[in-house]
Amino acid sequence: MMRGIWTVARRELRGYFDQPTAYVLIVAFLGITLFLAFRTMYATGVASLRPIFDLLPILFAIFVPAATMRTLAEERRGKTLEWLLAQPLTEAEVVGGKFLGDWLFVMLALAGTLPTAIGVLMVSEADPGIVLAQYIGAGLLAAQFVALGLWASSFTRNQITAFIVAAAVAFALFLIGLPIVQIGVTPAIAGMLARLSVLSHFENVARGVVDLRDIVYFVSTTGLFLMLALGAIQRDRLSHGRAEWQRMRLGIGVVVALVLMVNMLGSYMRGRIDLTSDNLYTLDEGTRDLLGSLDDLVQIKLFASAELPPELQLQLRDVRDLLSDMRRSSNGNLVVTDVDPDADEDAAEEASDLGIFPVEFNVLRDDQFEVRRGYYGLAVVYADESDVTPVIQRTDNLEFRLASAIYDMTTTERPGVAFVDGFGAKRSTDIPGLAQMLGDRYDLRQVSIAGDSAAAIDRDSIEVLVIAGPQQQLDSAAVERVSEFVAAGGAAFVLAEPVLLDPESPNPLPLTTGLDDFLADRGVAVTRRLIVDLASNERVNMGRQGVFQVIAPYPLWPIALPATGHAITSGLNSLSMGWAGEVEVRDSARVRPLWITSEAAALHGVGAPVFPDQEWNVPEEELRTRALAVAVTPAEGESSGRLVVVGDVSFMEPQFVQQNPSNLTFFANAIDWLARDEALIRIRSKNRTPPNLVFDSDADRNVLKWGNLVGVPLLFVLVGVLRVTGRGRRAEARWQEVLADE
Repeated sequence: MMRGIWTVARRELRGYFDQPTAYVLIVAFLGITLFLAFRTMYATGVASLRPIFDLLPILFAIFVPAATMRTLAEERRGKTLEWLLAQPLTEAEVVGGKFLGDWLFVMLALAGTLPTAIGVLMVSEADPGIVLAQYIGAGLLAAQFVALGLWASSFTRNQITAFIVAAAVAFALFLIGLPIVQIGVTPAIAGMLARLSVLSHFENVARGVVDLRDIVYFVSTTGLFLMLALGAIQRDRLSHGRAEWQRMRLGIGVVVALVLMVNMLGSYMRGRIDLTSDNLYTLDEGTRDLLGSLDDLVQIKLFASAELPPELQLQLRDVRDLLSDMRRSSNGNLVVTDVDPDADEDAAEEASDLGIFPVEFNVLRDDQFEVRRGYYGLAVVYADESDVTPVIQRTDNLEFRLASAIYDMTTTERPGVAFVDGFGAKRSTDIPGLAQMLGDRYDLRQVSIAGDSAAAIDRDSIEVLVIAGPQQQLDSAAVERVSEFVAAGGAAFVLAEPVLLDPESPNPLPLTTGLDDFLADRGVAVTRRLIVDLASNERVNMGRQGVFQVIAPYPLWPIALPATGHAITSGLNSLSMGWAGEVEVRDSARVRPLWITSEAAALHGVGAPVFPDQEWNVPEEELRTRALAVAVTPAEGESSGRLVVVGDVSFMEPQFVQQNPSNLTFFANAIDWLARDEALIRIRSKNRTPPNLVFDSDADRNVLKWGNLVGVPLLFVLVGVLRVTGRGRRAEARWQEVLADE
């Protein structure tokens, strides 16, 4: 049977590339796809192929029906279908071969995006596992739409009719997954539509997770459309009054019912493959170790209403998958309860006692929006303690929050983290979100080290000392206390601001912290000149010029890149900094860079202006990679503690934290590493934000863009011209061979 399928598929594929229409379709598909993709990638500076694959369901809903509309309709119109079925081929082999040939054609068109994918992977830290999953999802989506197009082409002789039917059904499968459609129906119907929509299943695979539920959806719907196409062909050869016809109708009806039932019950299926490099959707080993070591019962209670907005359904699926994985890793000591308080008065009362209350959202009823209320929170309960999340807003850090809550409830120790008081340094309360992230596991406090009257830093109660951007020079007694604390095994986190910015002057002044000798003894130095990164930097709003808002790059706000596979930066893609100084490594045996610039970084002169719109004329010989943060690990046998040094404190200001959540994660990771709690670092560092797209030169940037946007479609044009114009010569050569054989 496979031989017959391949014979038909080869004929079908050859038929595509012998006609100019196929090349027009491919060039149009690639032109639109790549233009919109590069426009988005370059505007946002994000190294991700999501701009391609976010558009794919819409583009495929037009491109695939256009490619498949002639498949069987043309055979019917030309009366060649009867001839084809008269060959030693079954109807199933014909349908299977047509499907395989059409699918290969669509995948060859999609292969035109591979140079873009390879280029993005070469110039950035983009996740190859996510890219692989995106192409797997595209292959499954193509199979579904090809089978749909084949079915639409099987019952008509008119290609236009086949195109309209296939495109309409494809768009319907896409549209029923949109919130604007789902909010207009009842919750039960909205859930059914979400499970039957191509959108939620494709988006799930495209983020890097190959889930059994999504595989079942695509395979079952593809098989259904192929069976319908097979039935349409067999219909012409069977009398409607015969038993075979009745059995075929019954069989198709049974298959339709099974496909619907399987996808409706898909939420009960479990099994997925996480293709992301950092296992972003898989329980971390630290979480499994924590849960496996529980010696008492811990409860996690999920309170979720049945009637939640459609846009929360995929997130709710993630939450339930995470809780299920955690329960399986706990050896029975983690009890997960999933209840709907709207349907259970006792559950509603319990949610209220825990501080979880319904939130309001809109639904569409009778052509107007209504306000509904629903529960979407969870609580971790252990003995008389509870940690409550009234509303689940994010899932990328949910594993850490749950593991941290369980760790805090089942562990009595709380290491001390002390922020240096005075000298203009930041306090723990000055850093937004820090108390929420670390307050449950650490005793955050202030400590005074200034002057002769201050006491020595208590090593028994303080594990980590944080010196967060002092604006004044530390006195000799304060420096001595810091040095003694670290020499005794304490850890220090130094955020050394290199310059003092005066709001009334554009020229910053160099800032002396008094820690130079302390850092030099540990192989580190912080320069008092600002980093200028011409290739990897944030953008600032230059204000309105005419009717336009002007956004321009600001090299003094570098976007740092991870330097090594250190535990502190594991899973983090970038760090947004402002007016940072270079951290020089003078002892490479003990000091490891954590964050570095691109290769196009230099130093800004002392007292030089910091205007965003100034010219950045930097000699090429001064451009090189520079370190922005380092970690110091004592040599074997040394009794001194660990040290993290960053040439900036501005990265913890609200504007930078809001712009890049990795900033706060890095700070918390550094505290955990300094306190030697590295298991929780791996849990927290599941950053699902794509890395930045950074080019070493404008030439590289233009080669990637125009080489793909123009070069790839042009290659298909050249192949098409050679193939189509050479069709006559190939036919003549085959006839010459036939005549020669006679």
